[in-house]
Amino acid sequence: MNTKNKIKIIAINMGLFALLFVLISWNKDFLRPHFGSLPFMRVLTGSFPNFIAAFIISLAFVNAVLIRKPKQSRSIVYAASALVFVILTFEELNPMWGASTQYDLFDIFGSALGSLLSILIFEIVIFIQNRNLSS
Repeated sequence: MNTKNKIKIIAINMGLFALLFVLISWNKDFLRPHFGSLPFMRVLTGSFPNFIAAFIISLAFVNAVLIRKPKQSRSIVYAASALVFVILTFEELNPMWGASTQYDLFDIFGSALGSLLSILIFEIVIFIQNRNLSS
Protein backbone atom coordinates (compact mmCIF):
# COMPACT_ATOMS: atom_id res chain seq x y z
CA MET A 1 0.00 0.00 0.00
CA ASN A 2 1.36 3.39 -0.93
CA THR A 3 1.96 6.24 1.50
CA LYS A 4 -0.85 8.36 0.07
CA ASN A 5 -3.43 5.67 0.88
CA LYS A 6 -2.02 5.18 4.39
CA ILE A 7 -2.28 8.90 5.07
CA LYS A 8 -5.81 8.96 3.64
CA ILE A 9 -6.93 6.08 5.88
CA ILE A 10 -5.35 7.63 8.97
CA ALA A 11 -6.79 11.09 8.25
CA ILE A 12 -10.33 9.81 7.65
CA ASN A 13 -10.22 7.57 10.73
CA MET A 14 -8.91 10.41 12.89
CA GLY A 15 -11.83 12.50 11.62
CA LEU A 16 -14.25 9.68 12.44
CA PHE A 17 -12.92 9.36 15.99
CA ALA A 18 -13.05 13.13 16.47
CA LEU A 19 -16.68 12.98 15.28
CA LEU A 20 -17.31 10.15 17.76
CA PHE A 21 -15.99 12.27 20.62
CA VAL A 22 -17.99 15.34 19.52
CA LEU A 23 -21.25 13.40 19.13
CA ILE A 24 -20.94 11.61 22.47
CA SER A 25 -20.10 14.90 24.20
CA TRP A 26 -23.02 16.63 22.43
CA ASN A 27 -25.34 13.86 23.59
CA LYS A 28 -24.06 14.10 27.17
CA ASP A 29 -23.97 17.89 27.45
CA PHE A 30 -26.95 18.92 25.31
CA LEU A 31 -29.36 16.16 24.29
CA ARG A 32 -29.69 14.33 27.62
CA PRO A 33 -30.19 17.47 29.73
CA HIS A 34 -32.73 18.95 27.31
CA PHE A 35 -34.67 15.86 26.26
CA GLY A 36 -33.91 13.29 28.96
CA SER A 37 -37.14 13.97 30.83
CA LEU A 38 -39.20 12.37 28.06
CA PRO A 39 -39.31 8.57 28.49
CA PHE A 40 -38.77 7.76 24.80
CA MET A 41 -35.96 10.32 24.45
CA ARG A 42 -34.31 9.00 27.63
CA VAL A 43 -33.99 5.63 25.93
CA LEU A 44 -32.65 7.18 22.72
CA THR A 45 -30.16 9.50 24.40
CA GLY A 46 -29.10 6.69 26.73
CA SER A 47 -28.31 4.23 23.94
CA PHE A 48 -26.98 6.82 21.47
CA PRO A 49 -23.34 6.51 22.66
CA ASN A 50 -23.39 2.75 22.02
CA PHE A 51 -25.02 3.22 18.63
CA ILE A 52 -22.61 5.92 17.49
CA ALA A 53 -19.56 4.08 18.88
CA ALA A 54 -20.46 0.87 17.04
CA PHE A 55 -21.26 2.80 13.88
CA ILE A 56 -18.13 4.96 13.76
CA ILE A 57 -15.67 2.29 14.91
CA SER A 58 -17.09 -0.09 12.30
CA LEU A 59 -16.89 2.69 9.70
CA ALA A 60 -13.17 2.97 10.43
CA PHE A 61 -12.80 -0.59 9.14
CA VAL A 62 -15.10 0.13 6.19
CA ASN A 63 -12.94 3.12 5.30
CA ALA A 64 -9.73 1.07 5.29
CA VAL A 65 -11.31 -1.73 3.26
CA LEU A 66 -12.77 0.63 0.65
CA ILE A 67 -9.42 2.34 0.16
CA ARG A 68 -7.21 -0.77 0.21
CA LYS A 69 -9.67 -3.05 -1.66
CA PRO A 70 -8.50 -6.42 -0.30
CA LYS A 71 -9.83 -9.62 -1.90
CA GLN A 72 -11.93 -10.55 1.13
CA SER A 73 -13.31 -7.04 1.71
CA ARG A 74 -16.85 -8.12 2.52
CA SER A 75 -15.65 -10.72 5.02
CA ILE A 76 -13.36 -8.20 6.70
CA VAL A 77 -16.11 -5.60 7.07
CA TYR A 78 -18.64 -8.11 8.38
CA ALA A 79 -16.15 -9.67 10.82
CA ALA A 80 -14.89 -6.29 12.06
CA SER A 81 -18.44 -5.00 12.59
CA ALA A 82 -19.38 -8.21 14.41
CA LEU A 83 -16.27 -7.91 16.59
CA VAL A 84 -17.12 -4.29 17.46
CA PHE A 85 -20.64 -5.40 18.40
CA VAL A 86 -19.32 -8.28 20.54
CA ILE A 87 -16.83 -6.05 22.36
CA LEU A 88 -19.47 -3.37 23.06
CA THR A 89 -21.94 -6.03 24.20
CA PHE A 90 -19.35 -7.63 26.48
CA GLU A 91 -18.54 -4.20 27.88
CA GLU A 92 -22.24 -3.62 28.51
CA LEU A 93 -22.61 -6.93 30.34
CA ASN A 94 -19.31 -6.63 32.22
CA PRO A 95 -18.19 -2.98 32.38
CA MET A 96 -14.45 -2.70 31.76
CA TRP A 97 -13.79 0.95 30.93
CA GLY A 98 -16.29 2.65 33.21
CA ALA A 99 -18.46 3.82 30.32
CA SER A 100 -21.54 1.97 31.50
CA THR A 101 -22.58 1.43 35.07
CA GLN A 102 -25.55 -0.87 34.57
CA TYR A 103 -26.82 -3.42 32.09
CA ASP A 104 -29.20 -1.99 29.50
CA LEU A 105 -30.72 -4.01 26.68
CA PHE A 106 -31.29 -0.82 24.66
CA ASP A 107 -27.52 -0.18 24.66
CA ILE A 108 -26.94 -3.62 23.15
CA PHE A 109 -29.65 -2.92 20.59
CA GLY A 110 -28.01 0.43 19.79
CA SER A 111 -24.65 -1.29 19.29
CA ALA A 112 -26.25 -3.81 16.95
CA LEU A 113 -27.93 -1.07 14.90
CA GLY A 114 -24.68 0.89 14.63
CA SER A 115 -22.75 -2.15 13.42
CA LEU A 116 -25.48 -3.07 10.95
CA LEU A 117 -25.68 0.48 9.61
CA SER A 118 -21.96 0.48 8.85
CA ILE A 119 -22.37 -2.80 6.94
CA LEU A 120 -25.32 -1.33 5.06
CA ILE A 121 -23.27 1.73 4.09
CA PHE A 122 -20.45 -0.55 2.91
CA GLU A 123 -22.88 -2.55 0.78
CA ILE A 124 -24.40 0.62 -0.71
CA VAL A 125 -20.96 1.99 -1.62
CA ILE A 126 -19.94 -1.34 -3.21
CA PHE A 127 -23.23 -1.46 -5.13
CA ILE A 128 -22.70 2.08 -6.46
CA GLN A 129 -19.09 1.33 -7.39
CA ASN A 130 -20.09 -1.85 -9.24
CA ARG A 131 -22.93 -0.08 -11.03
CA ASN A 132 -20.59 2.69 -12.16
CA LEU A 133 -18.04 0.16 -13.41
CA SER A 134 -20.64 -1.69 -15.46
CA SER A 135 -22.02 1.46 -17.09
